[in-house]
Amino acid sequence: MISYVTRRCFILIPTLIGITLISFLILQLVPGDPARMIAGVEANEKDIEAVRHQLGLDKPVLLQYGIFLKNLAKGDLGESIRTKNSVVYEIWPRLINTVRLALASLIISLPIGLIAGTIAAIRQNTIIDYVTMVCVLLGISTPTFWSGLILVLIFSVHLGWFPSGGAEGLMSLVLPAVTLGAATAAMTARMIRSSLLDVLRQDYIRTARAKGQKESKVISNHALKNALIPTVTVVGLQFGYLLGGAVLVETIFTWPGLGRLIVDSIFIRDYPVVQGGIMFFAFSFVLVNLIVDVLYAYLDPRITYE
Repeated sequence: MISYVTRRCFILIPTLIGITLISFLILQLVPGDPARMIAGVEANEKDIEAVRHQLGLDKPVLLQYGIFLKNLAKGDLGESIRTKNSVVYEIWPRLINTVRLALASLIISLPIGLIAGTIAAIRQNTIIDYVTMVCVLLGISTPTFWSGLILVLIFSVHLGWFPSGGAEGLMSLVLPAVTLGAATAAMTARMIRSSLLDVLRQDYIRTARAKGQKESKVISNHALKNALIPTVTVVGLQFGYLLGGAVLVETIFTWPGLGRLIVDSIFIRDYPVVQGGIMFFAFSFVLVNLIVDVLYAYLDPRITYE
């Protein structure tokens, strides 16, 4: 296992380099000149050229990319064009807020999804199963911006139980976490139901029942653990989505997360911040995939990476 993790860590290097190259070239194709935006609308061409030279934007694209990789190897992501602060200084607190939001949504969604999916599988083709699947369909198909606005309208405007936005305290985390966690809970419930139904038809489940084991023991000790393997994959992908796809929720609830920072930086052509944010997202996503692969071996001892 240790050798496998070591190999995967080495694979991270070319993967991240490829991500930097793609994102760097895409940002070069984005219309607009950051030097012109920084210099101001009343600046003449000489002033704009001076700003462009100061930022290094007058160099060839490949040379700019080489300088970026050289600085990246030193742990330097550059400076924000807008604030002149270090990119790491700009990104780190926003990344912490995004991770907080993603973890909170998982804490809310995973128990709900696992319990609902398990009950639906055990009570297949009953009213409980049908109601659960209808709720799952609603959870998957409801847009987050709509459900977020509805939650704000009900629990903030009318009831006043939770703040409508900001990141002050634990109470401000509840509504955005529920908004993000609804779709994740629905997806988890759907996956665990499908996997559990497949596992319950296996021969070793019938053998366990024939030995007189209680149904609760059969589900918890034999069926559920094996059904979690494909579910872990979905949850890992969903966590990556929560890290990178929470922009709408962060905007609705004015949550100071990394996704919102990247979008704002794209509008003002703050390329170093955008590039740094993409790197953080990419590294987080690859790290989550590595953790998921390690969990496979824990859930099923037959899986080995040696």
